[in-house]
Amino acid sequence: MPHINKQRPNTRLQIIQLAAKFFIEKGYTKTSTKKIAEILDLSPGNITFYFPTKEHLFAVVVHELFDFQQMVLEQAANEGKSSLLAYCLELATMAAICEEDEAARDFFVSSYASELTLELIRENDTEKTRAVFGTFCPDWSEERWKATENIVSGIEYATLVTKEEKTPLPVQIEQALNAIMLLYGVPEELRRIKIEKVLNMDCRAISRRLLAEFREYIETVNEDNLKRAIREKTKKQSKK
Repeated sequence: MPHINKQRPNTRLQIIQLAAKFFIEKGYTKTSTKKIAEILDLSPGNITFYFPTKEHLFAVVVHELFDFQQMVLEQAANEGKSSLLAYCLELATMAAICEEDEAARDFFVSSYASELTLELIRENDTEKTRAVFGTFCPDWSEERWKATENIVSGIEYATLVTKEEKTPLPVQIEQALNAIMLLYGVPEELRRIKIEKVLNMDCRAISRRLLAEFREYIETVNEDNLKRAIREKTKKQSKK
């Protein structure tokens, strides 16, 4: 349980901390803002003062997790900032943990199903894909980057909702990554190399570690330092 400072409470941060714990451990669907309010000794109105709906609260947690996830996966890929391997590893680890953990599956699938969080994902990923694939698409317009990201987010969602009994996980990952990289003009041989590397990594272990580290991070950080801490960690990693 996140530490609750009764002497100098930061209500908004405490709501985010507890919600992050519940969203990850129970999933979006089974998380109740009423329960969060009860645990924090707040009225439902206190929650809606900061977050009009559960979806708005979910969007904050999703935004923070995806920023944190990028930093962790760049470390795991060990190919530098905005690397193609880290990009590929992101979808692979999400797909792997969704097969293993039903709550995590609900969390990630819900993040693509919610209009509010999907818009955040698309905005974040459009910026990220320009950094990763810019050399393959030097003449693309802003509209084409956004349009392609809309297609990519559909591929990602389909990968996360597909059950392993229908299509084995390695096949799901290979097909999805190949299709995405093909959209961005990545040469066939390079696609093959990156997919092979990803499939040889323990994506489930990486994703379990990522979620555990995020829970620890979100429970201990101060709100004023929330985004600053992620930016500084990412900046330090990019210099290594």
